[in-house]
Amino acid sequence: MHASAWRSFGGALATAIVLGLGAAGAHAELPRGGAANLAMVGEPQGLDPMVSTADLVGTIMQHVYEPLYTFDANWSVAPMLAEGMPVVSKDGLTYGIAIRKGVKLHSGRDLNADDVVASLQRWMELSPRGKSVGKEVASLTAKGPLGVELKLRNPYAPLLAQLALPSGMAAIMAKESIAPQLKEFVGTGPYKFKERRPDQFTVLTRFEGYSARKEAPSGYAGRREALLDELRFVPVPNANTRVEGSLSGQFQYADLLPVEAIGRIEKGAPAVVPIVTKNFGFPYIVFNTKEGVLTSQPLRRAVQTAVGQGELMAAGFGDNRFFVVEPNFFPKGTPYYAAAGTNVYNTRNPQAAKEAAAKAGYNGQPIRIMASRQYEFHYNMALVMSEQLKKAGFKTDLQVVDWATLVQRRNDPKLWDVYFTHSGLFPEPMLSPPQLGDDAPGWWDSTAKKSTLQAFNQQTDAAKRGALWGAVQQTVYDEVPFIEVGKFNGLSARSARLEGYTPAIWPFFWNTGLAK
Repeated sequence: MHASAWRSFGGALATAIVLGLGAAGAHAELPRGGAANLAMVGEPQGLDPMVSTADLVGTIMQHVYEPLYTFDANWSVAPMLAEGMPVVSKDGLTYGIAIRKGVKLHSGRDLNADDVVASLQRWMELSPRGKSVGKEVASLTAKGPLGVELKLRNPYAPLLAQLALPSGMAAIMAKESIAPQLKEFVGTGPYKFKERRPDQFTVLTRFEGYSARKEAPSGYAGRREALLDELRFVPVPNANTRVEGSLSGQFQYADLLPVEAIGRIEKGAPAVVPIVTKNFGFPYIVFNTKEGVLTSQPLRRAVQTAVGQGELMAAGFGDNRFFVVEPNFFPKGTPYYAAAGTNVYNTRNPQAAKEAAAKAGYNGQPIRIMASRQYEFHYNMALVMSEQLKKAGFKTDLQVVDWATLVQRRNDPKLWDVYFTHSGLFPEPMLSPPQLGDDAPGWWDSTAKKSTLQAFNQQTDAAKRGALWGAVQQTVYDEVPFIEVGKFNGLSARSARLEGYTPAIWPFFWNTGLAK
């Protein structure tokens, strides 16, 4: 999609759903120095932002690595390491990308086109979203020291958005640091990697040689400045401990707090400030279509019939200021609003589910449900779903593990049947969930998936893509690779001393200072 189409489309979507990504204000007066303790939901299972689609990894490593493009406050694509928007050929197949001159890597040398090509090749080999993009790419070559040319096999509308997302990031890294398993984290970001002690902290320090953009900050785009000396990402798996730590001043920021804690956070004023991120995202339930009892599509449909999303959302979020129960993947008023398939949403019909399961040959095998208490709402939903399935005659085996273990286990199709997760809500449907791409846990692969997504992705006219999304949504409801539960707002908290912070789905701490 050309820049102008992106801008109008991103703007339309952001206006309609008020996505949680504010514009940062001027920060000339913000304090410099100090270290911020940032309480995260758990231990990242690694620090490679390509290999992992976990938000936690993207949140930390977006400070170390940068992409060619990013999103501004309206969720429009904006250049980051690229000089500007790409030059796209008339047939929509060739993208010429100029790289900013004089951008320093953490190793001290200048970034060049070879680093970009090597990084994107690695992304297309290792990242679930990168792999799906790789299938669309005919060639990727350096054109001189600061130019890259990317040729597509067919027009591919989501390309720039795919290159911009912090999760499963198309991170640009120093060519010499690239390896199947990263041992050094050499990027261009405002912070550089210093130290990681598992289960204690990951520490990033200011990169004095950082090359900032000139534009005003807007969302993830524009000028980034490392005002803090040090960012300390601390794994705090217990949600109540995150609440207590923010109230006591131990943490300057605490991520994803249970929504029932909002009253306590508000009482902590003026020292503590609650952060409500609107339309933060959607919880969804992934099914294993590759191995185990739920490889049977009729059986997945039976499970879908047993599930009541309204009950799940109420269990997960309690306070109805924080959630919406609706079947459409995108809200009304946005280009991708569709009603297709929604008649099977929130059915909660145990008798019909039991009959459908018997017809599908179900004979009492336990359905293994994985969830983590680090995201308390995942766990609360999993408890309720387990009961809903039991009422429909299913046996369930609820496995509660820490988030890092879940992320590891979900890669092995022998270990689970269902797991709970969530994703941010973005203006480009192909950005999430990863199951729309290739090889993501769940391993959904079908003729209908391929044909509906191909039609959708090759259409670069935003107005026409809207109608084609309905066919994709219908296929998801028909084949049940995952169940979308609803939409929710996120609750986090910051210390009043943490100044200049901009609420965002992947919290970032550049342009943020700490008052003495």
